[in-house]
Amino acid sequence: MSQPPALSKWVLAASVIAGVSYVAAWGLHLPPVIELTWKGLGVGLLALYAALKARSLDGWLLVAVMTFGTLGDVLLGAAGLTVGAVAFLIGHLIAIGLYVRNRRATLSPSQLALAVILVPATVTLAYLLPADRAGAPGVAFYSLGLSLMAATAWTSRFHRFRVGIGALMFLVSDLLIFGRSGPLPDSFAVGLAIWGLYYFGQMLICVGVTQALNPSPLAGEGGLRSRSDEGSRGPVR
Repeated sequence: MSQPPALSKWVLAASVIAGVSYVAAWGLHLPPVIELTWKGLGVGLLALYAALKARSLDGWLLVAVMTFGTLGDVLLGAAGLTVGAVAFLIGHLIAIGLYVRNRRATLSPSQLALAVILVPATVTLAYLLPADRAGAPGVAFYSLGLSLMAATAWTSRFHRFRVGIGALMFLVSDLLIFGRSGPLPDSFAVGLAIWGLYYFGQMLICVGVTQALNPSPLAGEGGLRSRSDEGSRGPVR
């Protein structure tokens, strides 16, 4: 049985409220379990939103992407950077599969160039950023999956100004994390940029993919196909 449309809208609204309000938790000195729950709610509710909308394998792949994002958010604070990064990396690999399944039929030279340049540029920059050089190879390895996720999102049929831009926002958020362990200050402004880019990037990905997979029945089939074809985290993240 399909879920009432209003339910998914309320879940999405609750996700935005949780994602935005999480910034307030940074100065409240809450017990870790409460802060981590608050942190996980933003993307966790996006996973629920995707599940309410899922009608196909692609829809459930999106649910898995958001679920591993939620695990990554929580595990960064509960189990450390390495364990959290593994959860995110699994999510990136699932997202790559989703985007490859929905790759764009034709690419312009500029679209292809960005996708090709993005991977080596991201891996190189991520390797150079951390002050702890012993951890730099691991950061570069993670960034390979991250950049491939963003590149395949950019070259997928999903709307670039939702899914493509959202994936790039996620990528920049992670680069800021690596930069904070090197040349960037550990400041509120950097933390806010990291969380804001991450959460709203995930939201754009989730909503963009969902809208493409569940086009509005009020519009013509051809028009909808053409539109879809265009197309602590806190102090820790």
